[in-house]
Amino acid sequence: MDAHTLSRSEPKDNAALAVRVSEVSMDFGKGALAVDRASFDLSQGRFLTILGPSGSGKTTLLRMIAGFQRPTSGHILIGGKPVDEVPPDRRSIGMVFQKLALFPHMTAAENVAFPLKMRRFDPASIPGRVKHFLELVRLDGLGSRRIHELSGGQQQRVAIARALVFEPELLLLDEPLAALDRKLREEMQLEFRRIQKELGVTTINVTHDQREALVVSDDIIIMEGGKIRQHASPAVMYRSPADEFVARFIGVSSVIEGRATHGGLTREGVALAGMPSPGVLPGMAARGVIRAEQIRIASSPAALAGCETVLGGTVSDVIFEGERLLYVIQVPALSQTILVYHHDPESSDVFAVNAPVNLGWRTRDMIMFEAKPREGQ
Repeated sequence: MDAHTLSRSEPKDNAALAVRVSEVSMDFGKGALAVDRASFDLSQGRFLTILGPSGSGKTTLLRMIAGFQRPTSGHILIGGKPVDEVPPDRRSIGMVFQKLALFPHMTAAENVAFPLKMRRFDPASIPGRVKHFLELVRLDGLGSRRIHELSGGQQQRVAIARALVFEPELLLLDEPLAALDRKLREEMQLEFRRIQKELGVTTINVTHDQREALVVSDDIIIMEGGKIRQHASPAVMYRSPADEFVARFIGVSSVIEGRATHGGLTREGVALAGMPSPGVLPGMAARGVIRAEQIRIASSPAALAGCETVLGGTVSDVIFEGERLLYVIQVPALSQTILVYHHDPESSDVFAVNAPVNLGWRTRDMIMFEAKPREGQ
């Protein structure tokens, strides 16, 4: 199955859709397409995140939805209506960019009021509407402050209020949190989620931050090489990746190459339990992908009695991540390293570098994909 056909099925009734992207491509004349036959439907009130590495086409796709770039081919509908000929300022879209583009000479309230004045709202209604949206983003009482008098997080909230104040059909977010520090970024992720749910505004967010995608989204699209690799809910995306790229891209994983068997794969004569993805048959060259948090680590094999695969190894590095430890384990039987998160709240064991350990996982924890050549090979 081609990657672009992996899009998630949504309602076919245009009236129930906020956005329909149909076979949309963008060719900048540089060889490969920046976006290659992308198709998806987004229902009203949903929060969609488009996730992918740099150069995957996610920002180009967002800009086409916004109207800043016109597709080379394909069509986009917003609210059930074609927008191919509609300029950006005529589309009912609010946008928040990484560079917030707030007016420094205006107060927070004046920034929020600006799109209302540009759209010629009744002047008598503007102060009340501005006050309401400043309260929504928890900036009540700060409307008179200039932009430089606000913190980075408060400036983000002004940008959100400005994008929403005219009640657009669609909110587009182009990596607005990328420049924030980790703590503030995580706080603002929750704020985006709260505000979106409270208003019910259909939202498309573009990011390269996996955690952000999982935290805020109802749906996730993963793009790579201009193609949509998968469109699914966060839970489905995480537990049932459509291909090896998606499995490797979401989370911290190890990849084990070998030959598929009926119950997993073999590598260097070692049998490893795993679940084959569709199309993987015994005897095929295959890659098993297993997430770091799905592997158990213990000082003795007896502690891993519930695991179908148990391997011995040696700790080669320990990385402290605050709430958890990431172990890099050298596994001689596989002639490779395996990454393992230590997350057992009932265990205080911390394994030192060079300590002998045992790793285990269950059959369902490792997903196997056909070992197709990777780009550049």
